[in-house]
Amino acid sequence: MGTALVYHEDMTAARLLWDDPECEIECPERLTTALERLQQHGLEQRCLRLIAREASEAELGLVHSPEYVALLRGTQALGTRELQALSKQYDAVYLHPSTFHCARLAAGATLQLVDAVLTGAVRNGLALVRPPGHHSQRAAANGFCVFNNVAIAAKHAQQKHGLHRILIVDWDVHHGQGIQYIFEDDPSVLYFSWHRYEHGHFWPCLRESDADAVGRGQGLGFTVNLPWNQVGMGNADYVAAFLHVLLPLAFEGGYHLESLSQSVCMMVRALLGDPALPLSGPMEPHSSALESLQCVRAAQAPHWVSLQQQGAAPVLSSGTRCPEGRPSPLPPGEPEFKAVVTQAAAALSSLLDQLRLHPIPAVRVAVTLTAPVTGLALPPGVLCEEGSLAQEEMQAWARPHEALAQDEALIALGKVLYLLDRILDGQVSSGLAATPVSAAAATLDVAVRYGLSHGAQRLLCVAVGKLDRPPDLTDDGRNLWLSIGGEEATAPSMFHVSVPLPVTTGGFLSCVLALVLPLAYSFQPHLVLVALGPAHGLRDPQAALLAALLRGPAGGRVFALVDEESTPQLATVLARVLNGEAPPSLGPFSMAAPEDTQALLYLRGRLEPTWKMLQAAAPPCVL
Repeated sequence: MGTALVYHEDMTAARLLWDDPECEIECPERLTTALERLQQHGLEQRCLRLIAREASEAELGLVHSPEYVALLRGTQALGTRELQALSKQYDAVYLHPSTFHCARLAAGATLQLVDAVLTGAVRNGLALVRPPGHHSQRAAANGFCVFNNVAIAAKHAQQKHGLHRILIVDWDVHHGQGIQYIFEDDPSVLYFSWHRYEHGHFWPCLRESDADAVGRGQGLGFTVNLPWNQVGMGNADYVAAFLHVLLPLAFEGGYHLESLSQSVCMMVRALLGDPALPLSGPMEPHSSALESLQCVRAAQAPHWVSLQQQGAAPVLSSGTRCPEGRPSPLPPGEPEFKAVVTQAAAALSSLLDQLRLHPIPAVRVAVTLTAPVTGLALPPGVLCEEGSLAQEEMQAWARPHEALAQDEALIALGKVLYLLDRILDGQVSSGLAATPVSAAAATLDVAVRYGLSHGAQRLLCVAVGKLDRPPDLTDDGRNLWLSIGGEEATAPSMFHVSVPLPVTTGGFLSCVLALVLPLAYSFQPHLVLVALGPAHGLRDPQAALLAALLRGPAGGRVFALVDEESTPQLATVLARVLNGEAPPSLGPFSMAAPEDTQALLYLRGRLEPTWKMLQAAAPPCVL
């Protein structure tokens, strides 16, 4: 299975036929520029190309009224003046004789992709479509959107494929109120939108775009709005939103042609399983972002156990509401808006420049084992590495550790350090190695010191099980040691944190999302070592999820160490997630144990003053 790209050139046919500065930004070049950029970076060639089909009128009727579909069908025969008059009945919409055909293709492309993914023909994909859809409602076009492509796709997935739970993540500068209206009383669809809000002054200027709009009826808690009330949100703000709002709930494009096309490229790279580039800039969320995040968590806490257990107080700050006399922000096209978009485009361009200067390693994942393993099913393209460090150098690194004196342990160490070298010099993206149980702690100690002395400016070690931090490891800010499975929650320093292993699925997720990942993204490591030592206690899906999520903070450079007595299934699932595949399901959600919640809250309280990414989970103040 691969990644699909769905497109049809006919979707470029509709264009503005009269002078309207508000609507001229929705142009055919939104598609052609993105496609050209995909081709320039060799990404389109790596995808399975699907040709879009038109959605049937019955499929459109899953969301839209028959009268509205008939009205749009009739626009094919209208002249320019009639189209202009009809367009004025809607907010920020223009119609063209080809609009009906284009909009049916846009919806049909999305359905075709849903079918391909849910039948197993592809792993994932991108539908490159126009016109967009998230503003359109049951009987009204809105904000350049004619048919609500995503809502139609969700209904189609439910009816044709029998899905019972669907998550829609709406990442756009504007709130997708059309999707919200369609599903606000439906508990089978969780709708998440982050959007520029400006205390209600930014289009579409709706009260129901604020944090306390959480759905209604049976759908209470299944509408999640994260309103940004300040422009210029950066990497830290979005990472905080992922960790402290979106992912906890998930587990229980703009119109600037340059930035849009670059965003599409980065999305396709992610869908293809390529490692993400490390994030730049200080990982400290803006105060405005923290306020928005805390208000969302407070509004949603009554409906989600995971937020209650992470300390989100069920009170809502009134700070997001529109204060009297606040001046409206400048509309799109004015200097402030252009400056923000230009900054975003520059940041994306910088990421793509990094890709050109630092291409993806030829080997995405390499595995080195102490001996052949029966039942190991590695995915295609994963390299079985047999190389070893030179004997003299290997012995020098092993000399301080009695546990590495045995031949078996020494041979395994040589393989570990050789593979670590290949990751550090950019030949391999990530790796997996096995070590003898008796030498697991010593091997990890050497791997940390070797990495720090061979190019890793900052190294994060996540040690699970009986793997204590070496007492003489320098606490100089270049290494962050996080132990999972300690006897008690302790933080001897900001760079040494220990937390007991949670006993439930909910506790494990809270630990990873509210502690491990905020620390990892704040530290911005160049390399992550994930060590699963003796009696580590993780189930295979938990270990896989941990390794998969830690690919992000270090740009994919994750080296997993497991003891040789681990099952072949564990090695297989770790190799797959390091190769870009999705981790297996954790199974049913279970509440965190009280002692695990208390341990998490204690550590967060100790560490929040230093690691600002943890502050997003703090309860909001009542204004």
